[in-house]
Amino acid sequence: MQAVNTIRKIMDKVIMGAAIFCFMAMVLVGTYQIASRYFLGKPSTISEELLTYLFTWMSLFASAYVFGKRDHMRMAFLADKVKGTAKKVLDIVLELLVLGFAAMALVWGGFAIMNLTMSQTTASLGVPMGVVYAILPISGCCIVAYSILNIIDMLHGKDLNVKQEVETE
Repeated sequence: MQAVNTIRKIMDKVIMGAAIFCFMAMVLVGTYQIASRYFLGKPSTISEELLTYLFTWMSLFASAYVFGKRDHMRMAFLADKVKGTAKKVLDIVLELLVLGFAAMALVWGGFAIMNLTMSQTTASLGVPMGVVYAILPISGCCIVAYSILNIIDMLHGKDLNVKQEVETE
């Protein structure tokens, strides 16, 4: 279990670090865009496009993090009525469904769209669109890894629906 906790902590730090970097870059690029539009009178098309891609990457990094914490939206009206072993089985089945969706749609589909669009370039930045779409398999792999960690935790009796106290280092 110590290895699972260590992997989870490392993933949390890396993924949130990436999301924070994207947010900081968005602030800087957004500030540049505002300054160039209002003070220089020349709106920047590069910054507009970059902001869109940074927002997408930040959102998908944050989504993967939220799935790892099991803080995502769920319909609890059924899950909260089930108790004991049935609840554990239901939670594992739901986690397997999330894992399956992430593996098929994000990882497999993400690689497919990434490879398909590698020859196309973005309008302003000139970056291959496959690089932009790379966030799909990246976030998908993170969600798959978190799902596996969550299932391991559940099999070892850890109730992931109960909020854990924040650990101080």
